[in-house]
Amino acid sequence: MTSYAETITRENGLDGRPAMAAVAAMIAALFAGSTVLTPLYVIYKQAFGFSQITLTLVYAVYVVGNLGALLMFGRLSDGIGRRPAALASMAIAVVSALVFLLAENVAWLDVARILSGLGIGVGAGTGTAWLAELIEGKDKSRAAIIATSTNFVGLGLGALASGLLAEYAPWPLRLTFAVYLALLVVVTLLIWRTRETVSRPGRLADVSLRPRLSVPADIRAAFVAPAVTGFGAMALVGFYAALAPSILAQQLHVANHAEAGGLFFELSIVAAATILATTRLSSRAGMLAALALMIPAVGLMVAAQFFASMSLMVAATAVCGVAAALGYRGGLQVVSQIAPAERRAELVSAFFICCFCGNALPVIGIGLLSSWATPTAASLAFAGMITLFSVVALGFGVKYAR
Repeated sequence: MTSYAETITRENGLDGRPAMAAVAAMIAALFAGSTVLTPLYVIYKQAFGFSQITLTLVYAVYVVGNLGALLMFGRLSDGIGRRPAALASMAIAVVSALVFLLAENVAWLDVARILSGLGIGVGAGTGTAWLAELIEGKDKSRAAIIATSTNFVGLGLGALASGLLAEYAPWPLRLTFAVYLALLVVVTLLIWRTRETVSRPGRLADVSLRPRLSVPADIRAAFVAPAVTGFGAMALVGFYAALAPSILAQQLHVANHAEAGGLFFELSIVAAATILATTRLSSRAGMLAALALMIPAVGLMVAAQFFASMSLMVAATAVCGVAAALGYRGGLQVVSQIAPAERRAELVSAFFICCFCGNALPVIGIGLLSSWATPTAASLAFAGMITLFSVVALGFGVKYAR
């Protein structure tokens, strides 16, 4: 039996499994903040009186924070230590939740979303590196599996809890973020007690904030398939996170906020389960399978809207969850394999930028098209884009992926 003295190690920090659990909880809590808003978009739209285009922009502006974190603070935790960087990301998440709690108009929502994206951008990379250093032994692949699966679990739980509170509790636009703030405080205390793994942390002033990003010419063709796979995988997630509640309410006549949160919860849990169940699937096979699955996934989504069928929407969500999980994991692993060792972090950052752009740009396009055409027509255009990208990426993947 492990004693308290064995659990609390040098620097009075959590170590071993308690430390890994704390870092995983941080990743889940941060990502939950990005989908807490999902079932609330319809309520905000009515309360603040904004259009569908504005709704998609509120969702997409979150990527500004993601990109800022990736380009400027990607190496922050390497310089100042995992724990200080993680605590900084949690502090940003707390401020974001406070802005949501006090929001009075769209500008407040935009600021809160940017801060949420910034906190996640800093915390996700820090948490993944921290997990790899906390895991004993040479096999560090578990860190990526824990981080990605926990990422999706957090996304799903954030949407589900928010939907339940919005439907069955009072003050949905206030109580939801009060509960989320309480969760962040608890997780922050756990992180504060978690052991630092950087042996000699430096000063913030010594950390370079100059962005550096490029893809070597000799692997650009091989980079196309994983880049497009990441773009498509996150486009599917963005579609559900930003637009699914409106589609349910307007076209499927499902106004229950808990069901809207539950639909995104389904996608996230299917994705997390897929990551855990396919650990032995090769990265190339996973990537190509994701590209192939994206085509029927978007086809089912359009059919669900056309026939106003909740059954088809549930089926589409499950297929999207599998495609998103395989695409995200497979694409990331392929990039890690083809990248020169001395530029691996740079190539991974380029891959994440493709993911973030996929998460935001198609959602904005659908919002714009929805103002000129029917929502079903906008979704059909989205499906056509995903299908075209998938076919092109499959061609590059079969030819160049190793």
